[in-house]
Amino acid sequence: MAATRARVSSFSRNVSTVTSQNPGLKHGPNGTMFISSGIPDLDKILGGGFSLGSLVMVMEDAEAPHHMLLLRNFMSQGLVQKQPLLYASASRDPKRFLGTLPSPASPKGDKSSDHSHEKDIRIAWQYKKYFGEPQLNLNTNNGGQHNYCNDFDLRKPLDRQFFSGNNVDCVSIKDSPNLTALQDRCAGFLAKFSRNEGSISSAGRIAIQSFCSPQCKYSNEEWHMLSFIRSLKGMARSSNAVVVVTFPPSLLSPSCSKRLQHMADTLLSVRAIPDEDKELAKLLTDYQDMVGLLNVHKVARLNTQVPVILEATTFSIKLQKRRFLVLECLNQAPVDGSSGSSYGTSGGCSGSTKAGSLDF
Repeated sequence: MAATRARVSSFSRNVSTVTSQNPGLKHGPNGTMFISSGIPDLDKILGGGFSLGSLVMVMEDAEAPHHMLLLRNFMSQGLVQKQPLLYASASRDPKRFLGTLPSPASPKGDKSSDHSHEKDIRIAWQYKKYFGEPQLNLNTNNGGQHNYCNDFDLRKPLDRQFFSGNNVDCVSIKDSPNLTALQDRCAGFLAKFSRNEGSISSAGRIAIQSFCSPQCKYSNEEWHMLSFIRSLKGMARSSNAVVVVTFPPSLLSPSCSKRLQHMADTLLSVRAIPDEDKELAKLLTDYQDMVGLLNVHKVARLNTQVPVILEATTFSIKLQKRRFLVLECLNQAPVDGSSGSSYGTSGGCSGSTKAGSLDF
């Protein structure tokens, strides 16, 4: 039987459809490879996760550090999958931040396996001689997808064994007069994951927190910062790595902020929700359970000219059971006692509220 060949067009690359053996990588359309963001809902929104070779920019909120939630899950996901990590921040000792990373939660398949095991003991103990010894199922959570993206428990710190080895490199940019040293560190790190035509054995992750922080001496040199991001994007594009940079746009000039947003392959922003915003509480359901809002401004388009169209661009950030980070579409609250409809439902063609013969 002849092997099927991948379809080729002028807008996509001719790539093989071989499944990746690395659990931390996922094949996407047009030869794109994804790594997980560490948030299952965000992976679904982006179509699979962060594209290898892309630059992800996250705009911070000046009133709340919600960008830390995204950054922690991104870093923890890489460390759990033994992917090398380069972390840079304006703190004097960046290694202390590693102690705040969340730990992966228990697999969801444990409860079902325990239940089935109890059932076997309760009703089928007399048939044990017809079966071999029970074998441990290593692929939990629906066919091994658990290995690609984990649910992280924000109350449980990550085990030190994940970041005590040589896979983590921390850089302090607080007292740096310029970005030359950080650029050299990033270049050396990305050189280990140069892209070639062969298989991808591992992927790297770079996380830069509060890039334009006022604690850095170069914070007033906007053209120097733009040049660094442009160079970093070029180095990331030719490597099997993902770069995530968070920055506070309120501390930059409008022109510099717009240029940084334009250079991003994937652009996200987080915003805090006031504790007592009565007007917003009337508009949104489950307002009391929200901790913030996530906006998706741009999604990476690598190896294709087809734009990515999302069903929604604004999502609520919630802490499920005060432990797990989840993203949900915003639902409009019912108005005037009528039954509200969630996102994606459509109303009638007629704009009038009165019933008529032409309404359908």
